[in-house]
Amino acid sequence: MFRYERFVSREVKIGDVPLGHLNPIRVQSMTTTDTLNTIATVEQSIRMIEAGCEYVRITAPSIKEAKNLANIKAELKKRGYQTPLIADIHFTPNAAEHAARIVEKVRVNPGNYADKKKFDFIEYNDAQYQEELDRIRERFTPLVKICKEYGTAMRIGTNHGSLSDRIMSRYGDTPLGMVESALEFLHICRDENYHNIVLSMKASNPLVMVQAYRLLVSKMIEEKMNYPLHLGVTEAGDGEDGRIKSAVGIGALLEDGLGDTIRVSLTEDPEFEIPVALNLVSRYAQRKKHLEIPHADQINTIAALPYSPYEFNKRPSTEVLNIGASNTPIVVSDISGLKKITPASLFAMGYQYSVPLDKWNLNDQACDYLFSGDQEISFEIPGTLGIIQNYSTWKNNPGKERHYPLHQFNNLTDVQFHPQLNFVQCNSDQILSSQFQLSENINGLVLVLNANSTHAMAELRSAFIHLNEKNCSAPVIFQRDFSDHNNDTFTLYASTDVGALFLDGLGDGVWLKGNMGHALINRTAFGILQATRSRISKTEYISCPSCGRTLFDLQETTAKIRARTGHLKGVKIGIMGCIVNGPGEMADADYGYVGTGVGKITLYKGKEVVQRNIDEHEAVDELIGLIKQHGDWIEAKETSVENY
Repeated sequence: MFRYERFVSREVKIGDVPLGHLNPIRVQSMTTTDTLNTIATVEQSIRMIEAGCEYVRITAPSIKEAKNLANIKAELKKRGYQTPLIADIHFTPNAAEHAARIVEKVRVNPGNYADKKKFDFIEYNDAQYQEELDRIRERFTPLVKICKEYGTAMRIGTNHGSLSDRIMSRYGDTPLGMVESALEFLHICRDENYHNIVLSMKASNPLVMVQAYRLLVSKMIEEKMNYPLHLGVTEAGDGEDGRIKSAVGIGALLEDGLGDTIRVSLTEDPEFEIPVALNLVSRYAQRKKHLEIPHADQINTIAALPYSPYEFNKRPSTEVLNIGASNTPIVVSDISGLKKITPASLFAMGYQYSVPLDKWNLNDQACDYLFSGDQEISFEIPGTLGIIQNYSTWKNNPGKERHYPLHQFNNLTDVQFHPQLNFVQCNSDQILSSQFQLSENINGLVLVLNANSTHAMAELRSAFIHLNEKNCSAPVIFQRDFSDHNNDTFTLYASTDVGALFLDGLGDGVWLKGNMGHALINRTAFGILQATRSRISKTEYISCPSCGRTLFDLQETTAKIRARTGHLKGVKIGIMGCIVNGPGEMADADYGYVGTGVGKITLYKGKEVVQRNIDEHEAVDELIGLIKQHGDWIEAKETSVENY
């Protein structure tokens, strides 16, 4: 929990690139070309490989595509590439059995492989349930035997949105259901003495995904198993949102030493996924050398934690103005480095001043507090905004409206406090000190918590253990400084360090610092809260990364839908290239846009089909109409806030 250490899995042979045990964390991606187009698939595979992809996954939706894997493999070999290939299988056992004789690894989805999903709720008694298990054993065992004979590895890849009706009826649409779905197939493999297995628990919701992997590892430990893990947030989307969502889920698990291979699922060309994945895993090459986290060895079992890592419960905290308790987490933006603060300085943080109307307009990602350091603000600020100043500056005008002091923990004697809200900057070492008891007596105490260790997430997590031991319920804001990072790594690492904590219900706010533009920092903070479902500030898109099954241009279509619906705060829209990733993977979405034929789209409300086989050119308009019909449409506009 508080010392970086990888979960030591068993080694799985995948061609000449072994996975698990002491091998590096591997990165992989998936082609988006038609599998029957040998040259296009080979050339895209080469672009992926040259970007750093260590395993290339290719869809094989039918026996035709499975047979063509031999041609793809031969052409790659002819061009000098030996990278292992993975066949992605969903509904077709015959395709899996053929592919297993050609490629180095096959991926099967337990919810689709031997089950027809009807989204029916059926009450199974024990005998009926066992009959179902016997049926999947009969369907699945031939593939296991082929893989064992040919030395082919297998990923048993559960997806949150495609659990079988059998699993849904007994366990529900839950992380535990995901784990049990994989274990049904895993136990069949073990009965056949086949162990060249990788497991995954993918979901588009990082919270569900993280809980499922943790439960899976717990179950494996109980049964004395240690199969390697493939990590991924499925249907993460594109751009910053896709990167943040992926980093929150994948990073949370990597921080705990879980994961042997990762795939970042972006709605972009697959070669663009690889640099993101490499940035995520490169962080852990030297992670073992982190500073010791103080007194962490006291908490050496899950049972000793004051919260459960398998279910979400927000840490109870005291309400201080709009911080803590049931309030959504706040965002603090740091503008202390500016030479002069003007109304225009606030534009990047979501505020725009209208001179003719003498009003502030704010968007849904307007920060809650600004840290101005030692600078005074000479203009009327928006009525929803608070200003944080260094104590040495604040004390010169302590009665200024909506201005609050930032105290340093080691300097709390002989100082003046604000009657309502006092920010105190500290770290886990200081929380352990005897002085901390004194700080708890401050009215309106809000802790600004930072970390000394490179294993920051674990150190910040340990601080909550110490706060619990001291019965301190003060709200906590995470402060992380990424000044030594570029834009790309900032987004990923901030999402990992802070997002992982919000997934566990820890934290009441986020304060990110760095040399990036203020707009990027502000967007990232809100993006982390959105990805962890802690604070919803925009539309959420659950869009698949495309593959050879995709029936329309996903990137172009996603951009069109974003342009029309990007202002629908809190609405979740699934954009799926085919039925495999349709009603299943968008189970968490309010509306679905799914390819069901060449140029044909089917629209969903939740899991229910609303309109079938709409012409692609009309489908976006029909989607907007569906959203309006169900009362979720609003016209795009900015919110105005009068000065007061």
